[in-house]
Amino acid sequence: MDIQNRTLVRERLLPLSLTALLILADQGVKSFIANHWPQNSFIKDVFNNELLEIIHVRNKAIAFSLGDTLPDFLRSALFVVAPIIVLGFLLWYYFKTDELTRLQRWTIAGIVGGGAGNLLDRIFRPDGVVDFISVKWFSVMFHDKPVPFLGFNRWPTFNIADAGVVVSVLIFLFTIILPPKGTRHE
Repeated sequence: MDIQNRTLVRERLLPLSLTALLILADQGVKSFIANHWPQNSFIKDVFNNELLEIIHVRNKAIAFSLGDTLPDFLRSALFVVAPIIVLGFLLWYYFKTDELTRLQRWTIAGIVGGGAGNLLDRIFRPDGVVDFISVKWFSVMFHDKPVPFLGFNRWPTFNIADAGVVVSVLIFLFTIILPPKGTRHE
């Protein structure tokens, strides 16, 4: 294999292993949860301190249940067709451009993997995306009493795909804001 082909594999194809890993991990755990616990049932307090709980819920909408009241046909159009277009664009850009750093390629692979994981649920699980990770949210003290920050005690339940997308987007934004060592924006 010549140097150009090895560079192509290392720079363009290897990050897609993260895409595959996220899809497999997400769908594997979702399948386990969906097949072994009834919906809306508490499964486990992981650390016995209410910080991290596993609970099986379904979400027909997107983040924070946005779009939950939309008619089914509109929800399908928005939450299936739009992500296919976005993921297609990301993959096209991923392979088309030489402007991305190695880390940015990995983050795009993470976004695509997480997005594809939830998209598979939207297509093949008519009762909604399987969410199961529930994290205690922080409270602020007001007059010596804890008050839920942003109005809720627990962060909305999420899954591995959601976490993959959020972490990848945050890292991608970080790489845009802070340029790599040795480069300067003029």
